[in-house]
Amino acid sequence: MKNKFESRQYVIGGIIIFIAIAFIIQLFLLQVVDTAYKVSADNNVFRYVTEYPGRGLIMDRNGKLLVYNEVAYDLEVVPNFMRSFDTLELCSILDISKEKLVEGVQKAKQYSAYKPSVVVKQISSKKYAILQETLYKFPGFAVRTRTLRKYPEPIAAHVLGYVGEVNDKIIKSDKYYKSGDYIGISGIERSYEKEVRGRKGVKIYLVDVHNSIKGSYKDGTFDTASIVGANITTTLDAELQSYGEKLMQNKIGSIVALEPSTGEILALITSPSYNSNLLVGQERTKNYMMLQDDKLKPLFNRALMARYPPGSTFKLVNALVGLQEGIITTNSAFSCNGGYHVGSFTVGCHHGGSIDFLHSIQGSCNSYYCNVFQRILDDKKYGKVSVAYNNWRRHLASFGIGRKLEIDLSSELSSFVPTSEYYDKIYGKDKWKSLWIISMAIGQGELGVTPIHMANLTATIANRGYYVIPHIIKSIEGKKSIDPKYLEKHYTTIDRKYFDPVVDGMELVITSGTATRARLPGVAICGKTGTAENPHGTDHSIFVAFAPKNNPKIAIAVYIENGGFGSTWAAPIASLMIEKYLNDTISRPLMEEGMVNANLINEKKQ
Repeated sequence: MKNKFESRQYVIGGIIIFIAIAFIIQLFLLQVVDTAYKVSADNNVFRYVTEYPGRGLIMDRNGKLLVYNEVAYDLEVVPNFMRSFDTLELCSILDISKEKLVEGVQKAKQYSAYKPSVVVKQISSKKYAILQETLYKFPGFAVRTRTLRKYPEPIAAHVLGYVGEVNDKIIKSDKYYKSGDYIGISGIERSYEKEVRGRKGVKIYLVDVHNSIKGSYKDGTFDTASIVGANITTTLDAELQSYGEKLMQNKIGSIVALEPSTGEILALITSPSYNSNLLVGQERTKNYMMLQDDKLKPLFNRALMARYPPGSTFKLVNALVGLQEGIITTNSAFSCNGGYHVGSFTVGCHHGGSIDFLHSIQGSCNSYYCNVFQRILDDKKYGKVSVAYNNWRRHLASFGIGRKLEIDLSSELSSFVPTSEYYDKIYGKDKWKSLWIISMAIGQGELGVTPIHMANLTATIANRGYYVIPHIIKSIEGKKSIDPKYLEKHYTTIDRKYFDPVVDGMELVITSGTATRARLPGVAICGKTGTAENPHGTDHSIFVAFAPKNNPKIAIAVYIENGGFGSTWAAPIASLMIEKYLNDTISRPLMEEGMVNANLINEKKQ
């Protein structure tokens, strides 16, 4: 009997020990291995609220405000704390459809039951005031304060860029960003995102069973403060930018103006453009789609991304290369009898008789530069046309032509100058001749340049042989200097002495040549007209210039698509821009009125 009793004790004891071990294991799994209950418990007590910093302000070179921040509100929900609520009442307060609210809640549940997710973004202050009074009726919901970008003037949209919500790809590639965060998508907002975004902070609050905030946890001991983004001063002149956009209304094309000695971008205009405020707020997606579907492509940055033939403006480069290579001197003259003639082949020209160097620039003689280009490529010291061509291309590269300039805006497209291998594939290795690509003598053929490249070329000539990479940032708050590469001088392969006669020729273009409409009393402007052939319609109007002749303060390139001759539209517009920048007034109101009121878009449609 005793043995039987002892046996029962062992069994009962074993069962108790087993149960105890089972409880211990279960507690270990719940408390150490599985954090779900801890998360749930913590979320029943704490609320972690991300504190978003204001993005840095953006100003022009004179301190004029271009971009600032405005408070907005996001409605978020923690699905695990959500209880039954009056859906129609909440929809009425927010002025949204029931379907949109339900969709937002479903996405929040899919994301996380314990973490807050945004349901409705960018609620106005007026709606927030009403919502705040009734928020207790909607368990699990809370409001998060955000800031939105605002633009006091609708200018420089392509330069400033816009901000948008991060996608999954960005979240995976950069741990800083979480779902619902915003990031710079284009322009300065993108290029200087890390400087302008600031740093997020976190505030920890105690909440009750109704998810209502009862106070800061430990008086904020464990909070981390957000840090406001750095303010940025751009190189833009807001007045000049605004004036340029006014001149370009109802036209397709672009204007790029630089300060030659520094490479600072004074104005970068793309037309048509758009109002940056359209891409802010609850209507952002709708407005973006509208802009994207516009046949005139207002989102396309023509100043940095549109490739055009440089036309006769390119004769300036061939003149410099010809002088450097000893192909011509400033005393060289060529006969022009209505064009450049080789057998039955002709490149037409409007001149006649003998044309010397200065007058070849002044009157933009096609025959002169076909002769120069042909002699450059047929120079016997190089043996082969392809070798001479590569040397010519090397000179172009020293002006930044044929590659990206590496400006501090991400959407820049490289200009295009074919390689010798390009022609080898078409004609056979070393089987092509100078005559076959003679159109590049006058800036046609396969050449493709962007307006920023042509402005930089003009600045290089203004500087008599060097350029500083064009850039849009003048200073960043908290930094001693901008990137050193935007302070470095890049010298060309052309000796300085050859620039002076080219500059003299450019001055004659204005005083008595193809761009007399660009004359400005009291200011020595040096320029060159161009007319780029357009196989799809009317030719493009081009003009490049700098002023004053000595110690130049502004270099400019103007492209007017389907504008015809360079002297018709591009030259007057460039001249008005130069006057606005140098004198701050306009002395030619009739010219200004004619340029502002011209509607070349409607003319194109007719």
